[in-house]
Amino acid sequence: MTDSVCRRPVTMKITGTIFDEDRKEENLQLITEGDLYRKGDSLYLIYDEGEMEGFTGCKIRLKVKDDVVKMKRFGERIAVDTEISFEKGKRFTGFYDTPMGPIEMEVLTNDIKNSLAFDTPGSINIDYVISLKGLFTEARNRLDIQVM
Repeated sequence: MTDSVCRRPVTMKITGTIFDEDRKEENLQLITEGDLYRKGDSLYLIYDEGEMEGFTGCKIRLKVKDDVVKMKRFGERIAVDTEISFEKGKRFTGFYDTPMGPIEMEVLTNDIKNSLAFDTPGSINIDYVISLKGLFTEARNRLDIQVM
């Protein structure tokens, strides 16, 4: 038995917030087009990362099921596909590809809220702490994705 796939184009507003040691915020915002599709009991968002992060030609895929979000960055212009799993209270280790090459990372998800639905506007909000070995030990971040 195969899962049927339902797909629709969407517009997304993606806001990344980085908090420094003094709790000052730096926001990056991207409005982009992408695809939302449903396969089985999961929703997927796929969009081009664009030049915002310096990875033109890369795509981001988010797999969303309940309060677990799995993010994958892939494309021709990166050395290592990056995968991160966000789940409240859980720690994830892996590699993050940068213009300088892959760097070992650790992510701890503080909170996650998911109101994403296939047929209506919704959002994903992730609050997490990331450590990149050799660059910085801990930085609090928030990722807010609104699907319109």
